[in-house]
Amino acid sequence: MQVTADDINRTIAAIKSNSSYDFSNYSIKSFTRRIEKAMFDFKLDIDKLIKRIKTDNLFIEALVKNITVNTTELFRDPKAWHTLRYKILNQFSENRKINIWHAGCSTGQEVYSMLILLNELGLLEKANVFASDINEDVIKTAKEGEYTYRFNLEYFENFDKVIRENPFNYEVLNDVPYSKYFEIDKINDVIKIHDFLRKKPVWFKHDLVTEGNIFNTKFDLIVCRNVLIYFNTELQSHVFETFYQSLFRKGVLMIGIHESIIGSMSNNFDKSGLIYIKKD
Repeated sequence: MQVTADDINRTIAAIKSNSSYDFSNYSIKSFTRRIEKAMFDFKLDIDKLIKRIKTDNLFIEALVKNITVNTTELFRDPKAWHTLRYKILNQFSENRKINIWHAGCSTGQEVYSMLILLNELGLLEKANVFASDINEDVIKTAKEGEYTYRFNLEYFENFDKVIRENPFNYEVLNDVPYSKYFEIDKINDVIKIHDFLRKKPVWFKHDLVTEGNIFNTKFDLIVCRNVLIYFNTELQSHVFETFYQSLFRKGVLMIGIHESIIGSMSNNFDKSGLIYIKKD
């Protein structure tokens, strides 16, 4: 089902008028694809979709869940985690507390990856970890910390690369069993995160676009990966400003490997590989 630019503008306006959600500055191409998928999933043409938006608040929530992208995995992009392990997190070892925010955390695998790494570095106890997403269903999944075994099986290779191996010295091999962090039930196809990790984060349903920093604190590290690619340049700048204001001096922002800070906002950060460091 193809839609026109006018259809998309009407849809965005209807959502904005009838809820707190504002998709005005999302990438048009991405948003159009998601709306076309939603029309197929809900079996509605564009006029009926907009009518439901205007008359059914529960439908709006279902639609937002449908059109927001929720893709994540354990230790996604191991090189990014190598940067965190060997160049970033140890800088916070003398801190009394380490404040970390995962913005757009999806179903939580990235959050648990961070907790595992913090634990291996002896930093878990001093960490305050906040995780947020616009989709309350994925927050529920993240809180439960239970995933499909076969779907995530290939990502244990990422675990090995980040936790067991040392990319700077392959003769070093850390004997860290999966059972230290996961309960694996192959018969029932389940991976369950151990409770000492699962109970650590504070989870929030949160709209990054309209709500900003709701946590009444600043952060040493903000992780927001593969979220900003769905925003246009204006909205990206708005979110980067939120992150800048939310970081301590010399705080670190990590975004996706295909994302970057452009425009005047880039002057507020020093770029070092995959990370951005807030300037004094």
